[in-house]
Amino acid sequence: MATDRDSVLEAAVGVLSRRPTAHLDEIARAAGISRATLHRLFPGRDALIGEVGMLALRRLAAALDASGVDEGDAHAALRRLIDAIVPDAMLCAYLTGESQLYDDEAVNDLWEAQMARLHALFLRGQQQGVFRIELSAAWLSEAFFDLLAGIGWAVQDGRLAPRDATFSLAELFLGGALRAPRPH
Repeated sequence: MATDRDSVLEAAVGVLSRRPTAHLDEIARAAGISRATLHRLFPGRDALIGEVGMLALRRLAAALDASGVDEGDAHAALRRLIDAIVPDAMLCAYLTGESQLYDDEAVNDLWEAQMARLHALFLRGQQQGVFRIELSAAWLSEAFFDLLAGIGWAVQDGRLAPRDATFSLAELFLGGALRAPRPH
């Protein structure tokens, strides 16, 4: 039976996100494979960590693509993004917490490209009068991503039901980011 690399990487996130120094044996057990199989897939710990980071960034890119963040109404695009990315919130949380990823130029380049797209979404929303202008688009991008990571941690730890994650992210973030209507 062929082993699905992405499933192994997702199992690794579940272990490494809470125990960054976990042994490869623990990761293999969590993935339901032998350590030898894990080594055949990923030649070492550094390779595994780098692949988890790249999976997270690929999923983020796919969510940005699927939600059409580069066009149209920014508020609607953000809601579509939330729907698309929340299932991968734990992978996004891993991106914020694994400092070893910052040593990888390919990871950094892809990270910057995805964050630039998120920044452009908030800037466009500010220009459309949707998002608050007294908060920079860069800060809105960081705050959104950090809150998304928090959703990932909360779901993983059982403090938030997965079925409530999308609603919780949308309501909390948009409650602070949307521009209040001006009184008449």
